[in-house]
Amino acid sequence: AGSSSAAAASSSTNTGLVDGSSTVPASVEEDRRHLLEAAIVRIMKARKMLNHNDLVAEVTKQLAGRFIPPPQFVKKRVESLIEREYLERDEADRRV
Repeated sequence: AGSSSAAAASSSTNTGLVDGSSTVPASVEEDRRHLLEAAIVRIMKARKMLNHNDLVAEVTKQLAGRFIPPPQFVKKRVESLIEREYLERDEADRRV
């Protein structure tokens, strides 16, 4: 019983830090950015084409063991990857 309460405590601490509050150290924030971008690129390499909502859901599912990224954080990282030409939008449908 002692180990399950410790696990529950660590997961509740973990989710509390992800809400964009300033309690996350800058180094952790940077590590999370890299993890998020790597997950996005992995997913898009496998799927080739995916709409934004499905991508956010897939990234969240993949990273759930480490942290739960807020959707706006995922969106920022996707925009950053598009700017750096790692990804591109579908010309006909801006959500893809």
